[in-house]
Amino acid sequence: MMMNPKKLFAGLAFAGLFGLSAVSAQAETQVVMLGTGTPVPDADHSGPSTAVIYNGEAYVFDVGPGMVRSAITAAQKKGIDALYPTKIKRLFITHLHSDHILDYPELASTYWWRRTEGNISVWGPTGLNEMTDGYYLMTKRDIELRTTGLNPVKDPTGYQYKTHEYDQGGWTVKDGDVTVEAFEVPHGDITPAFGYRITTPDKTIVISGDTSYSEKLVEMAKGADILVHEVICEEGWEKLPENWQKYHAAAHTKTDMLARVANEAKPGLLVLTHVLSYSAPRENTLTEVKALYDGEVVLAEDLDIY
Repeated sequence: MMMNPKKLFAGLAFAGLFGLSAVSAQAETQVVMLGTGTPVPDADHSGPSTAVIYNGEAYVFDVGPGMVRSAITAAQKKGIDALYPTKIKRLFITHLHSDHILDYPELASTYWWRRTEGNISVWGPTGLNEMTDGYYLMTKRDIELRTTGLNPVKDPTGYQYKTHEYDQGGWTVKDGDVTVEAFEVPHGDITPAFGYRITTPDKTIVISGDTSYSEKLVEMAKGADILVHEVICEEGWEKLPENWQKYHAAAHTKTDMLARVANEAKPGLLVLTHVLSYSAPRENTLTEVKALYDGEVVLAEDLDIY
């Protein structure tokens, strides 16, 4: 699925105006949905993961279960070479709930002994270093086996992450023409939980992570080309036990509140992901949002491209 062409900037005209290089001018930002699922098991949707591709480089946000398989599919069947696991060099984590991180060891371990692009750098919240140490312990024997004897390992440290751990939002990563800004979002009692704003020469993308209604997110998403936002279906939520209703109201964004976010931020495209619909049909989530928001909005599926 491709974004409406009217939302795309003309790269060469943009370069002429701002003096960007020919390489940057011809690069077009893509958003690839590597996983649009939730903690609820679903054969059709991998765990949360979104990739932003610019100028042949991938910026991956979250590594839910199945993300690596989706990345390989995107590389081999959709021609997005930057998403082959050994070429991914930048990872950002929103928070450490299991559905957002279970492919963390998978990503770094996949064919690591043939990795030639250097170690993966990862940015995320408090607990990231401890999680990384746990991954090293889990794969200790594998590492020993692949770095001894006849194994022609190119880089014996290729399995390692370069970690950057933060206890609060407000930090920024600048990587050439790409800027990633982290901000805190309210995800129940999980602290910190991050959303991200990604700016490239031709697009601004905001990824909500898991969050309830957030004024900060609205501020960061105002005028964005694409807002990738989690959502919970009102119809499904109403049928949950009271304790689960209370939890979800504090930790996630119901469709009426997401419509409020979209009406205030006015993104070029609203992408619904991490769709908690429970007993309601998944498609009803889109219907509920559209009833309160008349902007461009889509219900994301795994491997959709915008």
